[in-house]
Amino acid sequence: MDEVGAEANGKGLGEQRYANLETVREPYLSRAREASELTLPALIPPSGSNGATNLDTPYQSVGSKGVNNLSGKLLMALLPPNQSFFRHSIDDFTLDELAKEKGARAKVEAALGSIERAVQTKVERDALRVPLFECLKHLIVGGNSLLYLPKEGGMRVFKLSQYVVKRDPMGNLREIVVRESISPDQVPDDVKKTMENDTTDESPDKTVDMYTYVRVVGKRWKVHQEIKGITIKGSEGTYPLDRVPWLALRYTRIDGEDYGRGFVEEYLGDLKSLDGLMQAVVEGAAISARVLFLVDPNGSTDQETISEAENGDVVEGNANEVSALQVQKHADMGVAERAIQRLEERLAEAFLMRSSIQRNGERVTATEWNLLASELDDALGGLYGLLSQDFQLPLVNILMWRLQKAGKVPALPKEAVQPTIITGLEALGRGQDLQTLQAFVKDLVGLAQADPTVMQRLNVGDLLSRLATARGIDDKGLIKDEDTIQNEQAMAKEEQQKQQGNNQMMELAGKLGPEAMKQMGGMNPPEGTQ
Repeated sequence: MDEVGAEANGKGLGEQRYANLETVREPYLSRAREASELTLPALIPPSGSNGATNLDTPYQSVGSKGVNNLSGKLLMALLPPNQSFFRHSIDDFTLDELAKEKGARAKVEAALGSIERAVQTKVERDALRVPLFECLKHLIVGGNSLLYLPKEGGMRVFKLSQYVVKRDPMGNLREIVVRESISPDQVPDDVKKTMENDTTDESPDKTVDMYTYVRVVGKRWKVHQEIKGITIKGSEGTYPLDRVPWLALRYTRIDGEDYGRGFVEEYLGDLKSLDGLMQAVVEGAAISARVLFLVDPNGSTDQETISEAENGDVVEGNANEVSALQVQKHADMGVAERAIQRLEERLAEAFLMRSSIQRNGERVTATEWNLLASELDDALGGLYGLLSQDFQLPLVNILMWRLQKAGKVPALPKEAVQPTIITGLEALGRGQDLQTLQAFVKDLVGLAQADPTVMQRLNVGDLLSRLATARGIDDKGLIKDEDTIQNEQAMAKEEQQKQQGNNQMMELAGKLGPEAMKQMGGMNPPEGTQ
């Protein structure tokens, strides 16, 4: 985009770029609003809506319940409480060098552990889970969300209607333009003075659009903010390519597209059908619940007498001349209710609601339950992988960089130490390893019953370490190494030999007597002998 051309049009570079990219975003935004209407209407409201707008309420709550359930599950997987979501991994060459010096690896791992705890403390202190929960709902419903991590704490979430992006053919971000509406009294004074023919109405009902333009220039990100084509003083800056605090997330990655598509979009047909059927059933039930009596106009029963009679009154009339109006649509309502049940079951299973995976039956084994739950967890593997690269790793890099600049953690050599995500997709992998190891141990127990020598071939220490890793447990100091075991065995053997010597002395003293023991080398008899 030519900056001179933008200024000639009376618009800033960011505003002009936003207008150009807005048409590409429109189909995705329209689809996102349709999905939001059937799940969480206030999440991505229609164009022109605000907080005071009355939004239509869907006739079913499966969509909203499913989105909240799936968002909570993803939140606990990405940022688990009281547990670090990443770990520093050391390359093999560096590990070999550390192995040459006794105790060096333990010291390095202890130092890396303290850095990981510092980052985790930063996450807890800034309360990043609250905005991330909102972000995940946007990803599930609309397929897109933009995060911004300011320098001092917290995290902002921008919905799809507030920003546009541009990616290269490989899917890497190249441009981000954010449009925010601010009050005129928030416009910096230097911008007001620079504006020509400024007629801005500073009434609280008026707003001014502010654009934040973030783009790749060379080997760095360049950012600035502008209002009415005028760059705000102090808003310009640059960032390294891997440390930009703007994270444009997608639910799905589709090559050649700048935006993602939401999870709800994949089940939009079922949600529409369920909402329509629920509306028909609710309205039909309301009609069926209406009580209306018909009186034969040619009969002797008086209509006013029936309508004005109180409960329990005795009136004159002929019961055959009075009847209650019935809709007679019970069979048709049953068809709709059965269709609703099938739709609810499909959607509940899709949104990973645990109650949906249990089959109907008086007894359901724990193995069956765990197997079904594991299958549902595996269904999120693709999303875990995408978010680990687009959210978790950039978050670690940004927080580490800021802690290093503040002098709270030391800088680490990139060529030797790299952060590795240990939650989400990696956690699923550890779960599969755990199940495989447990099955292997059961096989060993069965073989050992037939041939006891089988267990002698097993390296118990290595098995324990792998089980701890699969459980996500740090086995440092928990499992004894070979040197410790050998020392303990030697000490136990020495103590046993000493005890055997004492027992032999006591037996000899009992046979010879105290006087004989004194004559043999002037030895005192063991304690307890007379």
